Amino acid sequence: MEQVVLVDEQNNEIGTASKSTVHSYHTPLHRGFSLFIFNRNHELLVTRRAITKKTFPDVWTNTVCGHSGPKEEPVAAAKRRLKDELGIQSEDIKVIAPYRYRFADIHGIVENEICPILVGHTDEDPKTDPSEVGDWKWMGWREFLVEIQNIPDKYSPWCIEEAAILQPLLTTP
Repeated sequence: MEQVVLVDEQNNEIGTASKSTVHSYHTPLHRGFSLFIFNRNHELLVTRRAITKKTFPDVWTNTVCGHSGPKEEPVAAAKRRLKDELGIQSEDIKVIAPYRYRFADIHGIVENEICPILVGHTDEDPKTDPSEVGDWKWMGWREFLVEIQNIPDKYSPWCIEEAAILQPLLTTP
């Protein structure tokens, strides 16, 4: 059973809980991560969350989002989930910026996370786990920025905010 790390507003660990019980209408604050993977053409790998996901089902988002387990650093968690969900390995994943968010989906289920933003690179196409990912595509970064601005309801709200944080930090053409 996957465990998530519960934290206070200063990101101090205050306990753990089963991932299957954490997300509700009153989700406690917990640790997560959000990964943006680019290829050599500076395209971003975006994914559509599986229709069966408990939170934000069938919504497009950045490459992989997930939770760090107890005593697991965000980079290790990102590598683990990237392999589990997309069958991809990336050795150059790094934390780019801190991030904190709380959003409810259309059903009222809440995401509430301290969630560092990570960036990595690969040229592999995904081999997806259908229980996690409904679809995927490579998109040019500028095309992605235009689309999230023009069709924001198609994307996860954290993905949109994180893109704004990343934009001045990235050197993609």
